[in-house]
Amino acid sequence: MKIAVLPGDGIGTEIVAEAVRVLDALELKFEMETALVGGAAYEAHGHPLPESTLKLAKEADAVLFGAVGDWKYDKLDRPLRPEQAILGLRKNLGLFANFRPAICYEQLVGASSLKPELIAGLDILIIRELTGDIYFGQPRGKRVATDGHFPGAEEAFDTMRYSRPEIERIARVAFEAARKRSKRVTSVDKANVLETFQFWKDVVTEVHKDYPDVELDHMYVDNAAMQLVKAPKKFDVVVTGNMFGDILSDEAAMLTGSIGMLPSASLNSNKQGLYEPSHGSAPDIAGQGVANPLATILSAAMMLRFSLDQAEAADRIESAVKAVLASGLRTADIWSEGTTKVGTREMGDAVVAAITKKTITG
Repeated sequence: MKIAVLPGDGIGTEIVAEAVRVLDALELKFEMETALVGGAAYEAHGHPLPESTLKLAKEADAVLFGAVGDWKYDKLDRPLRPEQAILGLRKNLGLFANFRPAICYEQLVGASSLKPELIAGLDILIIRELTGDIYFGQPRGKRVATDGHFPGAEEAFDTMRYSRPEIERIARVAFEAARKRSKRVTSVDKANVLETFQFWKDVVTEVHKDYPDVELDHMYVDNAAMQLVKAPKKFDVVVTGNMFGDILSDEAAMLTGSIGMLPSASLNSNKQGLYEPSHGSAPDIAGQGVANPLATILSAAMMLRFSLDQAEAADRIESAVKAVLASGLRTADIWSEGTTKVGTREMGDAVVAAITKKTITG
């Protein structure tokens, strides 16, 4: 089993280091190779996704990814910005299905900004389509307007588009996932305004005919955003497009207490995947040893489950994280009075100890 390890920028190097230590503690036969990506790769090679890094990712069974980006790169031309690395990996690896579970652990109910009764037992799976929508649609760019409200003025434009095969395959992923859960899918769209999402709604409805055992409902994205904070436990599997999924999954993350707890998986049709925490590179706290590594560690568990066929090892990591939370250890983002605040390394130590059945200390 070959894993490409791409720590990236900011806190990426710190949190990925802890996930690698956790994988090592499992004592499985992994081949792990590390490469530069994002701003770090730009500094060394002049591009955020060098050919050598892309080649490694293509040859690997899975990619463990940290985070990319830093404010100092914001003035670079867009193709050279660190964030283009993750878009390039998604495109070149054919990663079309993004899984973002939002689970509220029993020990973190008090860390959420919502009332405990609203989020206790929360377990939502957001499935985001990754290759289409306004992120990749063409044409895009800048021009001088020839019509509209201000003819002759400079304007920028992006194109929202989806093809039938793109919608069909992500819908099937969602229905298959729902069959292993509570058999409920909510498809989120904006069909009342956008032709693209009327088409999305129609195609999802057609695909649903092949899954009569799964309940399907449709919801406009603005209502979905409201319901996530009003009654989040009404959702089970949520499937939506690239842009809406980006926004809603971050909203769902905060229901759990911290985006530092939210892992993610991006898969292609061959089960090859890229696994990363849902948060960013957080350059404001980079190097301070305070970042929460649990989202990255849980992403490693998803990697074991979905791409490497190591479900038992994935269970061991997830059980270890629960044990650490039960022991009262917390990084700053999930800390509350009565618990013990620890740093990145200490949290990694505790998860490793739980896996190896040693005493958890803080």
